[in-house]
Amino acid sequence: MSLLRLTRDLSIDRAATPPDARGRSTKVRALPVPEPAPGRLGRFLEDLDAAIERDPAVDSRLEMALASPGLHAIWVHRLTHWMWTRRGGRLLARLLSQLARALTGVEIHPGAQIGRRFFIDHGMGVVIGETAEVGDDVLMYHGVTLGGRSMEHVKRHPTIGNKVTIGAGARILGPVYIGDRVQIGANSVVVKDIPAGAVATGVPATIRFPNKGEDPYEAMFADPALWI
Repeated sequence: MSLLRLTRDLSIDRAATPPDARGRSTKVRALPVPEPAPGRLGRFLEDLDAAIERDPAVDSRLEMALASPGLHAIWVHRLTHWMWTRRGGRLLARLLSQLARALTGVEIHPGAQIGRRFFIDHGMGVVIGETAEVGDDVLMYHGVTLGGRSMEHVKRHPTIGNKVTIGAGARILGPVYIGDRVQIGANSVVVKDIPAGAVATGVPATIRFPNKGEDPYEAMFADPALWI
C-alpha cells in the first residue's frame, strides 16, 4: 500500500491546480497528515509529500524523489539519527552523514533532532549542528546555518519551533529559541530568541510583528531585506 501511494498520481497538473499566493498547489497536499507519527517508511513518504507541497517547480513525485538534494539529505539524516541513538552506531552515522554531505552539499549532524515534514529547498550550503532541534513543518532555504557559539559539550545550537521559514543565507547562532510561525529573512543573523509569529530581518536581526489581519507571509514583502 505504501509503495502504491508513492507511485500513484506521479504527474501533477499545475494548470488544473494553480498555485496559491505562496506558489503552492492547492491540490497537491490533498492527503491528510497521519496521526500519530508514522513509522519509518511512512515518515519518508510524509517528507516526500511535504517537499512536493513546497516546490511548485516540480512536475512529479518521481522527479522530486530522484532529483531533490535537500530531500535526500533529510532522508539520510532520518537514518543516521536513528543510528546515532544506538549503541556503537555513532561512527558509522558520522561517516554516512559525511557521504551525504559530499553528495548533496547539506551537512546535518546525526545528533540533530529534526521534526516532521521538514524541507530544505535547493539545499546547497546548509549546516545544522549537533544539538540543533527543528520542529514540524519547517521550510529552510539554501545557505542556512544553525550553528553554535560554544566549544563546551552543552546545548549550543538553536531550537526552531513549528511552521518556521528561514530565508537563504540566514545564520542562527547559539542556543537561541525561535518561536512558532516565525519568518527569518535572507542573510539575517539571529543571536537572540525570537517570539512566535514575528518577522526577523537584518544583521543583527531586528524583530517586528505583522499588522493586525496581515498574513505573515505577505508581511515579508514589506521588508526587502527578506529577499536579498
